[in-house]
Amino acid sequence: MHEANSSSLTPKYFILNGIPGMEAAHIWISLPFCFMYIIAVVGNCGLIYIISHEEVLHRPMYYFLTLLSLTDVSGCTSFVPNMLCIFWFSLKEIDFSACLVQMFFIHMLTGMESGVLMLMALDRYVAICYPLRYSTILTNTVITKAGLATFLRGVLLMIPFPFLVKRLPFCRSNIITHTYCDHMSVVKLSCASIKVNVIYGLMVALLIGVFDICCISVSYTMILRAVISLSSSDAREKAFSTCTAHIFAIIITYVPAFFTFFTHRFGGHTIPPSLHIIVANLYLLLPPTFNPIVYGIKTKQIRDSVIKFFQSEKGN
Repeated sequence: MHEANSSSLTPKYFILNGIPGMEAAHIWISLPFCFMYIIAVVGNCGLIYIISHEEVLHRPMYYFLTLLSLTDVSGCTSFVPNMLCIFWFSLKEIDFSACLVQMFFIHMLTGMESGVLMLMALDRYVAICYPLRYSTILTNTVITKAGLATFLRGVLLMIPFPFLVKRLPFCRSNIITHTYCDHMSVVKLSCASIKVNVIYGLMVALLIGVFDICCISVSYTMILRAVISLSSSDAREKAFSTCTAHIFAIIITYVPAFFTFFTHRFGGHTIPPSLHIIVANLYLLLPPTFNPIVYGIKTKQIRDSVIKFFQSEKGN
């Protein structure tokens, strides 16, 4: 290995190789990713601004949406600028420590996104099943504690990953076939047993992904029962329409996440690496790109606030 520390077999840097077999198309592939990143940053920052400045949006649902937007814009910023440098300028080297830091933030923020989606499902459950007690159950204190607990869960569960990687010897190669430092992509370069890393990764997936999906499923089961019991079809439609944006957010988050998770562990020889890497990037970029758009279109209060904002700007 080039420039490796011979005493510890720890590389000074890794080389992020982008999408294998598609090097000639890197520039063209980068364009939709760059466009999606711009939409994600502008959309989520705009959403945060609108919610913070419109008093009518100072409600639990929109506080959770603000937390989701903060997580989304932080998550895509943790890897997209570096990925674009790989595609545009062939700046593929990343310092070993910087790789571990990027790995931590990517996994921590994806775990936090899952947690926020779970909190938003609980928010919809309380709003639909206990509408009269909604504001008394989901107080600002409860929302703050729930958000902090979600953040701490992500930090505490993801912080062992860099240390588990740091203990491994890397005597084969320092070339990562990916656009960012993903835990499994890095540990597969090690010449030692990665059993501990794999087991801990599965445990984290169970503690975050499976737990959150179970909570979301239970919440929506209770919501469905409550909606069906409503006597008026208009009331049923109105109640369920408040959940459509959240359901879309769940789908675009978890479908590519499960694809990425299972192909890393079980589909290494059947799924082309280029397809896996493209989906892994979409897994991190689709939610930040589409969440502000979907919530802006499907949520009347946000839509009205955006229109009001542009009308006031036009008037000035």
